[in-house]
Amino acid sequence: MRTQHQQKNDQLYVLLISVHGLIRGEQLELGVDADTGGQCTYVLDLARALAEHPQVGKVELMTRLIEDPNISPDYSLPQEQLSEKARIIRFPCGPKRYLRKETLWPHLDQMVDRCLHYLRQQGRLPDVIHSHYADAGYVGRQLSMLLGIPLIHTGHSLGKPKQDRLLSSGRKAANIEKQFNFERRIAEEEALIQHASMIVTSTRQEVELQYGMYSQPDLKHFRVIPPGTDTSRFSPPGRRPISDTVEHSINRFLENPKKPMILCICRPEVRKNIKGLVAAYANNQALQKRANLVLVAGSRENIRDLEKSQAAVLNDLLLDIDTYDLWGKVAIPKNHAQEDVPEMYRMAAKSRGIFINAAFTEPFGLTLLEAGACGLPVIAPDDGGPRDILTNCHHGLLVDTLSSEAIGEALLSALTDKARWRKWAKNGVLNVKRHYTWEGHVSKYVKEVNALLRKQRKNLRKQQIALHSGKSPIPLAQHAFITDIDNTLLGNRAGHEALTEWLIANGSYTVFGIATGRPLESAIDILRKNRIPIPDVLITSVGSEIHYGIRQTPDIGWANHIRHLWRRDDVLKAMQEIPGIRLQTPENQREFKISYVVDPKKMPGADKINQHLRGHGLHAQVIYSHGEFLDILPIRASKGHAIRYLSYKWGLPLTNFLVSGDSGNDIEMLIGDTMAVVVGNYSEDLSHLKGIPRIYFAEATHANGILEGMQHYKFGKPISKDHGGTPDHKSETVVEGA
Repeated sequence: MRTQHQQKNDQLYVLLISVHGLIRGEQLELGVDADTGGQCTYVLDLARALAEHPQVGKVELMTRLIEDPNISPDYSLPQEQLSEKARIIRFPCGPKRYLRKETLWPHLDQMVDRCLHYLRQQGRLPDVIHSHYADAGYVGRQLSMLLGIPLIHTGHSLGKPKQDRLLSSGRKAANIEKQFNFERRIAEEEALIQHASMIVTSTRQEVELQYGMYSQPDLKHFRVIPPGTDTSRFSPPGRRPISDTVEHSINRFLENPKKPMILCICRPEVRKNIKGLVAAYANNQALQKRANLVLVAGSRENIRDLEKSQAAVLNDLLLDIDTYDLWGKVAIPKNHAQEDVPEMYRMAAKSRGIFINAAFTEPFGLTLLEAGACGLPVIAPDDGGPRDILTNCHHGLLVDTLSSEAIGEALLSALTDKARWRKWAKNGVLNVKRHYTWEGHVSKYVKEVNALLRKQRKNLRKQQIALHSGKSPIPLAQHAFITDIDNTLLGNRAGHEALTEWLIANGSYTVFGIATGRPLESAIDILRKNRIPIPDVLITSVGSEIHYGIRQTPDIGWANHIRHLWRRDDVLKAMQEIPGIRLQTPENQREFKISYVVDPKKMPGADKINQHLRGHGLHAQVIYSHGEFLDILPIRASKGHAIRYLSYKWGLPLTNFLVSGDSGNDIEMLIGDTMAVVVGNYSEDLSHLKGIPRIYFAEATHANGILEGMQHYKFGKPISKDHGGTPDHKSETVVEGA
């Protein structure tokens, strides 16, 4: 019989990522700022609904941990349970204080690393990663590439359409770039379109018009799966009276609170077009006589304390109400809790009112579903999601929200025709349940995920990867073997064939890596020529680059790390003053590596070159090897630094790394806490390491020396027979090193 553990592992493990905003399981502070809105509701509802599906065993929603005295301590809890199978996981990312999403970009690599550490502790990798918005997309894309896990992405809103709208409104390009960081956001959205295995959208219009603005979107990767709405919360007015607190928060502004309500619930953003809505109401006297206008524009204690853009919208709103003299006809409640929102819809429906989304553009329009489920007809932009929603639900009108006059006429028409209003109210309740339930959304979602995973497994079987297929072994491995290539791994055919056999036998729990002076392309080429499996980790160009596996995925975090104080052009200029060196061929030059061939009789020592560079205010690593090669790297780059970075990033102790080398550019990775093996054919610049603890000098040369060192440390599973003079292994035990 199958064990409970096996059954659980057969169920899907979904990792959701939503980095920005204030996310907690209860009492969402919707509208408290521009970043805490519909997306937060969406991902929480998705997490809960996925956890209810019988084929899903585990759902985790990863977000940012925030410690800020100005907000609730709820957001500083590392974990929060949503249901039996769903929880929120929070990781520190950048400063402790709350940050708006546009300022999070420099800190996202930290989120990647925190997640890798967390997944190692779990002992199981997710089946899919689902990112929400471009910032989470960056985190999800890095994790997807590093772990070999399919990425699903939901944009929620896209940079290019928003940038276009702001430019069309007359905003200056430099100003909007400074505020919104569009260059970084749009570049990441382009990368996501190319990398994601599936992109979930709410409408077909979103695919065709919005994603259509980007370079070559592959339409077969898009899936239109409209979100659901929680009809247990959003339902028509019943026998239970509306909360006195909600009624008072609105009615206290109004001279005649019994008139129908025109209800608008949105964040105080320019694109929500609150200004146009107020103008529509103010310029239509018949509308003012017939209805009150209720504007629920986020929550606030003091407008002066809000971020600049929100404060500007609310100040404008108050000035317009005063200019048009709408006092007593317009309600602008200061605060509302998440549970108050359904009550507001029901209050408007009970008054025979209307809900309006007056935004200039709307990718989806979740509030239209919430209002419809409460029996409240709607007016919505003739754009994007509302077109699909009203086609399915038939519970209101579409309008050109760029025209305040058109908005006013549509509102008056909707409120005047009582028979049509009743029909719309009934349609909304019935059709939202029919077309937009979370149960239906998740059913289609899980079906698409299973199809995606079947396709991935089929493709991997075709690729016939020698050591590993699918997910990366690195997060769950217990040991790592990292070796130089030339004159260490290679140099004796029988030896490297025996070592290849060892790699295949140990591949399920040992990371295989190379650390070489060769550039990536050259390293891959020489390994393939010698029929050596592509490593899990490729440290190339003397430690200045790290890539992963068969897909050669770059470690962007490493590149960002070693860029510190690196001034390549200035180093090149300063090195022109050094005698006895000439640049190697262009293919050996990299962004973070400058390589020379040297005349040892004319070139000063490495210490002198270091002093020369420091004299020019430059910080760099100077690596001299084999008596003929000189490499200049960023101060943080080297094979040794790269291995220590991998140890930190993946949560694998340095004591569990076995490393092997033969020359001077291997010194830094051989010293320290690693299990170091110096092969028998080593160069003289390693002689001074003899006698240092945890550095084993093998008698056998090349790969046979590596195998001898493995036997010394009792590292890994032995090979079955002797190859090329290598001693037989006797022990079957895997240990962490002597």
